[in-house]
Amino acid sequence: MADIIPVIDLEKISEQLECKKLRDACERWGCFRIINHSIPLSLMAEMKMVIEALHDLPIDIKKNNKDAIPGSGYLAPSAFNPLLQSFGLYDMGSSQAMHDFCSQLNATPYQRQIMETYGKAIHDVAVKIGQKIAESLGIFDADFKDWPCQYRINKYSFTSESIGSLGASVHTDSGFLTILQDDENVGGLEVMDNSGAFVSVPPFRGTLLANLGDIGRVWSNGRFCNVKHHVRCKEATTRYSIATFMLGPRKGNIEAPKELVDHDHPRLYQSFTYGEYRALRVSINKAGDKYLHAGEVLELLRLV
Repeated sequence: MADIIPVIDLEKISEQLECKKLRDACERWGCFRIINHSIPLSLMAEMKMVIEALHDLPIDIKKNNKDAIPGSGYLAPSAFNPLLQSFGLYDMGSSQAMHDFCSQLNATPYQRQIMETYGKAIHDVAVKIGQKIAESLGIFDADFKDWPCQYRINKYSFTSESIGSLGASVHTDSGFLTILQDDENVGGLEVMDNSGAFVSVPPFRGTLLANLGDIGRVWSNGRFCNVKHHVRCKEATTRYSIATFMLGPRKGNIEAPKELVDHDHPRLYQSFTYGEYRALRVSINKAGDKYLHAGEVLELLRLV
């Protein structure tokens, strides 16, 4: 596999060497590719067919996908991201949230079954990776099972005129960890390396991609990279991706565990809830004349 970013084998994740590779990937890149994750290729293919069908719905039905929290509903193409539209489902593990999402979009029982099955499988992967990330830092009591996850189901409508332009602008993810099922046929994702250059992340069938977000940086007390990334149009075609965001604790504040704070590593960020952070991002971007991506907002909460 010709890859620049690190590759993590989930079947070997308990081995010392693989755990060290995971920590290095989080510190140096803030992203890595996941192989041997145990999610069946058939389920991944069925999930892609479901999201293609949902994106084929009339616009009036798409708009029924309303926000449960800011930014969690349908996003139409905009001046900021003119080639992108997406659906959102906050707290995808909740039966009521899944019911509401499916009702809004008139999803069939089969489509709901696939989304629920896929959601459980991808949540289990996110929890396992989160726990192994914590263990790589010597923290063995971290529990991510109750952290809510959000779907963001994306469609990029690339044209010959848009080749070379950005389908999704430069940003960091706001949550702790993102698990991405990228389009296995269409590339475009690029991540920033530690020199500040963007490098291409090519598609590889059957693999998943993981990104560390802002909450991951706060939780690690600045040890982990909240990777900047964007999507660039490289060919005139349609590109789909399914992002699952593990956001933050359902209850309580986000802050680095005590094991990661000492005289040489003072606490870098204020303590806050994920809801407070999300509200801060929304309020700043509504009030200002310049859009700030998540990582830039995070810097407003630095203590040191």
